Amino acid sequence: MKAWLERRWYAPLPPPLPLRPLAALYGALAAARARRLRAAAVRVAVPVIVVGNISVGGTGKTPFTIWLVERLREWGWRPGVVSRGYGGHAPHYPQRVAPDGDPRLSGDEPLLIAQRCGCPVVVDPDRVAAARALLADGTVDIIVSDDGLQHYRLGRDLEICLVDGRRGLGNGALLPAGPLREPAARLAGIDLLVVNGDGWQAAGALRMQLRAGALRRLVDGERRALADFRGAAVHAVAGIGDPSRFFASLVAAGLRLREHPFADHHAFTATDLAFGDDRPVIMTEKDAVKCRAFADARLWAAPVDAQLDEVATARVRQCIERLRAAQARRNDG
Repeated sequence: MKAWLERRWYAPLPPPLPLRPLAALYGALAAARARRLRAAAVRVAVPVIVVGNISVGGTGKTPFTIWLVERLREWGWRPGVVSRGYGGHAPHYPQRVAPDGDPRLSGDEPLLIAQRCGCPVVVDPDRVAAARALLADGTVDIIVSDDGLQHYRLGRDLEICLVDGRRGLGNGALLPAGPLREPAARLAGIDLLVVNGDGWQAAGALRMQLRAGALRRLVDGERRALADFRGAAVHAVAGIGDPSRFFASLVAAGLRLREHPFADHHAFTATDLAFGDDRPVIMTEKDAVKCRAFADARLWAAPVDAQLDEVATARVRQCIERLRAAQARRNDG
């Protein structure tokens, strides 16, 4: 049912008529919730940047968050990341995420961020509690809230929204008639709009591209260029919001695929990857963090990096510098 709905949301068709009353109800409840939480929003002692989206499914938030943390370091900040930890079930919260941690506790995306960035990462369904835990030891002076756009209880200084360029906002309707968590009009209040890939257009939007890096074998860290697999028959595995984007990138690199799509945040087991042959198995980096415990020589992770051009990067930095100036005024006051 979910797969059918997603195809319907992004098809060139109007929203399903029977679901429109439910979408209206969802919109009213979501708006009331947002007003209530905004009125009681909690501010913390450092600037908070929220990265998120208004649609369900993958938009490239995690690669962008990694890119942003790396840029913040370059610009003289000491960033940390908070996340809900979707897919993880920690025995207690807040939960600090170690690079060698267990994805069953933290969720896959926070663990990937901790591994790639080496920055402090804390997960907690209560983002305010996560932010306070992150600040407890005094090593963080700016917080990035990953996938936190609708978590209004945590006050924010800058909002960045990601939109998938290929799929855009689909039919433009709210859940369950469409893919939107909030109305498209919400974008008018966003500080920075980032479009992942070509296609969908919006005035003032920044354009981001995802670029594949060298493949990394899970068992020993060996790296090989994706071009080394050109013409090879491989298994492609993806448990992300939009597996077709990942599969298309491998096809474009000249690989011959047997595709294995899984649900977003799927908890992989060795049985999931037992395909009855010795062909290479290429998976997203987010999926790979959940397969280390049972990895064998067939398994390769395909990392991707977000790339923004100089103009877009300058726009982001300009916003960050405004945060620095505002923080300095607060400290002086």
